Amino acid sequence: MAIFGDSLMLAKPVPLVIGVDEAGRGPLAGPVVAAACVLGRDVPVGLDDSKKLSAKRRALLEPQIKQSCHWALGVVEAGEIDRINIFAATMLAMTMAVADLVNALGIEPDEVLIDGNMTPQGRNPGWRWAARPIVGGDGLEPCISAASILAKEHRDRVMRDHALKHPHYGWERNAGYGTAQHLEALRLHGPTPLHRRSFAPVAQLVLI
Repeated sequence: MAIFGDSLMLAKPVPLVIGVDEAGRGPLAGPVVAAACVLGRDVPVGLDDSKKLSAKRRALLEPQIKQSCHWALGVVEAGEIDRINIFAATMLAMTMAVADLVNALGIEPDEVLIDGNMTPQGRNPGWRWAARPIVGGDGLEPCISAASILAKEHRDRVMRDHALKHPHYGWERNAGYGTAQHLEALRLHGPTPLHRRSFAPVAQLVLI
């Protein structure tokens, strides 16, 4: 799955750099989402690690990023996470996001900057770009900050939508993470098709 900014001017400075970050490695339910972003000429003011920003601030920044940057999303659903494991799913989501963004731009990046200490290089067969991991990169590199915000906002919105069909688990508040309310609802109502059955709290309930 990919979504792109359109009719945008790329920032002039070379090299062409893509920032990548993910949201949703830890939750018990829902997808893992990666975003890839190339900053445009008008970089939104106030970019930072999405976890450091208030929900209100992220909601303001997301449309600004979408309008001023080139971007794409990679989304891997719970069933695939269970099939290949969350680490491989995260590497896949990042690869999907970058591949779709590069295809849309028609330009190969000089470098891909990824938040964290690992990249998909050598870990996903579809990855073909020079990549550099940066621990804390979502607070250091604006292109990663922008990707961080896009990934989190998209995933949170997906979980709010799912919460309408599955209201017991509090996903509109916990985004699928294992809060006390979520765990209690799992005990009372069992897992949904959106739960990651390979994750211990869910797997233990399935075995009971």
